[in-house]
Amino acid sequence: MNILVLCTGNSARSILLQSILTHRSDGRITAYSAGSKPAGQVHPQSLTLLAAKGYPTAGLSSKSWDVYAQDDAPEMGAVITVCGSAAGEECPYWPGAPLRAHWGVEDPAAASEEHWEDAFQTAYDLLEARAQALFALPFEDMDRAALQTELDKIGQN
Repeated sequence: MNILVLCTGNSARSILLQSILTHRSDGRITAYSAGSKPAGQVHPQSLTLLAAKGYPTAGLSSKSWDVYAQDDAPEMGAVITVCGSAAGEECPYWPGAPLRAHWGVEDPAAASEEHWEDAFQTAYDLLEARAQALFALPFEDMDRAALQTELDKIGQN
C-alpha cells in the first residue's frame, strides 16, 4: 500500500513517519511525505535521529504536496496527516478517494534547540507506536470501511 504522510512544513513529523512506515513494514508499505507549505529542507534533528536508529536518510527531502498531485504520481491508498494542535497549526487536506486519517503529533521543531533531542524522540516514539499498530493489522485484506475505522482508532491513541 502507498501512504502519503502530510504536514505543513514536511521537515520533521512527516519525514519521521515516512521513514518508519517504509522501512519497518517489511515491504508492506511504501510511504511518501509532503507539505502544504514545505520548509525546503529536512530538519537536521530529523536526520540525526533517523540515522542514529539505522534508517537511510539519503534522498529525504522537504517538498510540496503538488508533487503527488501530478498524473504520474503513485496512487495513494491512504493519506495520513500528522500535524498537532499547538499554536493553531493548520493541517493540510488531501482531496480525492484515498482513505484519510489524522495521527496528530506536536511539532518537535517548535522546541528550542536545547530540547530538540527529547522533542524529536517523543514525536518518533508516538509515530512509531502508531505505525506498529498499523503493521499489526491485516490491512491488505481489510475492506475500506474497516481499515478506515482502524486508522481512526490508531490516531486517537
